[in-house]
Amino acid sequence: MKFTEINEKSLADLEKELKEKKLQLFTLKAKLKTMQLSNSNEIRDTRRDIARIQTALGAKRKGA
Repeated sequence: MKFTEINEKSLADLEKELKEKKLQLFTLKAKLKTMQLSNSNEIRDTRRDIARIQTALGAKRKGA
């Protein structure tokens, strides 16, 4: 997910997306611990998406 895509979303959509990504990260970490995760790069990508969303949320809240 690119920052430009995230930046176009509304504040409510970003908060919803953040909650979904955090849940996804939790399930990915659980899968990693139980040896069910084949691609561990998904965790890194999800963490980066969360950081991008949090950055966009901060910018929108500061600007509003």
